[in-house]
Amino acid sequence: MKELALINCRLDGRYDVRSLLGRGSYAEIYIARDILASPQSPHSLVVIKALNVFMQNDLDADLERTLVENFQNEAVALDRVRHPNIISRLGHGTARDLHNTVFHYLVLEYLPGGDLAKMCRERGLSLSQALYFLEQVCAGLEHAHKNDIIHRDIKPQNLLLTEDHKTVKIADFGVARLNQSDSPITRVGTNIYAPPEHSPMTAGNSDTSAYNELTPAADIYSLAKSTYVLTTCESPRFFSNQPITELPLAVRQKPWAEKLLQILQKATQNDSRHRHQTVKEYWQDLSQIKSFVESEKGEFVTQVSRRASNGIPQPHVARGYTPLAPQKPRFNTSGNLKLNPNLMPVSVNPNLVVRLDNEQLYKAPISPPPAVIEEVKKPTVVEEYQRVKPKRKFLFRLGVFLITLSVFAGVLFLTDFYLRGRGASITNPSGKQEAVALMNVNLRSEPNRNADQIGLVTKDSRIQIISSNGNWHKVAIIEQGSQPDFSNAANQGWISGKSANGDDTIKLSR
Repeated sequence: MKELALINCRLDGRYDVRSLLGRGSYAEIYIARDILASPQSPHSLVVIKALNVFMQNDLDADLERTLVENFQNEAVALDRVRHPNIISRLGHGTARDLHNTVFHYLVLEYLPGGDLAKMCRERGLSLSQALYFLEQVCAGLEHAHKNDIIHRDIKPQNLLLTEDHKTVKIADFGVARLNQSDSPITRVGTNIYAPPEHSPMTAGNSDTSAYNELTPAADIYSLAKSTYVLTTCESPRFFSNQPITELPLAVRQKPWAEKLLQILQKATQNDSRHRHQTVKEYWQDLSQIKSFVESEKGEFVTQVSRRASNGIPQPHVARGYTPLAPQKPRFNTSGNLKLNPNLMPVSVNPNLVVRLDNEQLYKAPISPPPAVIEEVKKPTVVEEYQRVKPKRKFLFRLGVFLITLSVFAGVLFLTDFYLRGRGASITNPSGKQEAVALMNVNLRSEPNRNADQIGLVTKDSRIQIISSNGNWHKVAIIEQGSQPDFSNAANQGWISGKSANGDDTIKLSR
């Protein structure tokens, strides 16, 4: 096993890796601090999920390609199903650790409240608390299914909590199916929660006529087994790959036990066509047992009862959530991970991590590729210049000066031409004026680049300037230039009048 060397290192110039949270077959999970985030930000601590194709000794070209593609699919799935009750992807990248091992990584939000399995073991859940969390899970899972994503590994261990234990989010989309294709169904998931159609325990079973298609009912089966855990605080191991037919003795006399058993028994049928076909349908049945919830001090009963009663599971939004996804990751699946680092061209060299030592950064040692060494050994322009005669030195300097002057004059001319073509920028707008966006501009909650992104002003959008604060303008969107790739975004907020490159982002309407 070859483990990554990342502890006490800075990744991508911003993530200080502090500790290892766990390891899987081909991934390592770390907790890191984002030094570019505000200490008060809910994302000042993040999770780094690093793909390590070298952890096992069975690596070949096809396996590596599959692992990298699955890793990218997880990122794509997370972006497609972005939702308040689904863990958010914050970034991605490719890097080398201190041993020159190349790896891809995802940056995910950190949820320090633990998972619902641990909460059941250590504290137990009342029925009202279980329903409170299950409604959020149903809201997130229904959203995933609407976007053609089947999770395939729903279980209490993958239902993570925020620090205040008020919001639950679905995690681990590593084996999610991105569409309902006719390709063979792979055997994935955890045995006691996985339905027969993709459970590892049913591999090789010839009697598959009843469940030969993967549908959202597969996740509903796993959700029902998880519901069994949350409402009884018992494991469903006695019902692995079979319907739930009874509840634990401790809850059989509860007034809601009979109704709950009916719901779980239907949702865990071996034939997927006999289960609930949508999460909404499942929640409509499950929410009927709210009437049996008794008000007890310290429970979430008030929060449960105040939710909408139209049968649609309602999400719970935690601080720091945004519907905006980061840049789409495009990981290389052509075998770059297993190339000898000393033979890799400079243009594809990933960033190095650097070691943290008493808050001082030191670059990790690395030998440059042979091509780089040969390039360094060649005479530089300065060395050649030092060999020429004094007269030629003067002509050389004069030529360089004239060329530099010409280039500088050309840049000034092009810059002036470009700015004149872009229209007048607004530096001190007074009153409510209209403007046009010259490029896509992030809409923020405050006049600060570190403020939360609450929307997007697309290129050619018509906007009204309400007020200004230095180079920041508070605007209201009159008409979008193009439809953004997300919904539920704000139509009023702050934008910067200048881009990161100093270009104007808006111009005054004439």
